Amino acid sequence: MSDILTLSVEDLTTRELYQYLTSAVAPRPIAFASTIGADDRVNLSPFSYFNLFGANPPTLIFSPNRRSRDNTNKDTLNNLREIPEVVINMVNFPMVEQMSLASAEYPREVNEFEKAGFTQVTSDRVRPPRVGESPVSFECTVEQIIETGQEGGAGNLVICKVVQLHIDRLYLDAEEQLDPRKLDLVARMGGNWYCRASGDALFEIPKPNRHTGIGVDSLPAGARDSTVLTGNDLGRLGNLTELPAPEAISKYRRESPLLESFHKQFSHSPAVMKEEIHRKAKELLEFGEEDRALLLLLAAEEQ
Repeated sequence: MSDILTLSVEDLTTRELYQYLTSAVAPRPIAFASTIGADDRVNLSPFSYFNLFGANPPTLIFSPNRRSRDNTNKDTLNNLREIPEVVINMVNFPMVEQMSLASAEYPREVNEFEKAGFTQVTSDRVRPPRVGESPVSFECTVEQIIETGQEGGAGNLVICKVVQLHIDRLYLDAEEQLDPRKLDLVARMGGNWYCRASGDALFEIPKPNRHTGIGVDSLPAGARDSTVLTGNDLGRLGNLTELPAPEAISKYRRESPLLESFHKQFSHSPAVMKEEIHRKAKELLEFGEEDRALLLLLAAEEQ
């Protein structure tokens, strides 16, 4: 049983709650937002309270929160109230240090494009410029700003409608789709931490969009209670679309050299045999042989 730390929000300071929230709700994509005020001063600042919320209409939402230390609004929000347009530039690893530099609290008259060394590119349909180094930039109009509170740390949900996309072809695959392996995106964690979506951090899981998986509850009880198979292992098995036919299970149980070998080696200890069978099933899963793994588990369950 896990040792759980249970906390009431009322017992935490805003700072303490912020630290827990931003560390647990992660990784978060980064909206590198460029805005412009009525005085034509440009601002560039990153916000990790950000995500995509629809494709029709294409909707992005980010939140420039009120400052906790003095309960004031950031230049980004002030600009948006004056000119409700923004370019949301995505951040990848080659530009992450410059992005971090742009997050500093510079005076309003400072242009973060220049301070952080970014290329300021004129947008097509909105007034704020975009970041030339960004792999993908979204020109947006601001549809609505929703205040979630009036105290320091409160959010301001900026609901944006995408009106133009700019995609660096360097990050496209042969079908002109964005390739996550090339994008090398970064995301925000808690404190000073970030994570990088590249290399071994990337993996694929087939989505059960068109076919419904059998579910973990359809797996044999011994597998569900396994000390070897993980939740991910069970989830992968549960994503299979059908159970083997009873005849296939019976045939495997009668004719499988693998099961016969397990029975000869471990007949003296059913618990050890069960564990070794589960290890073999796990190995099959690691090689993408989900059907064989499930057949083995089902046949072994009836031994």
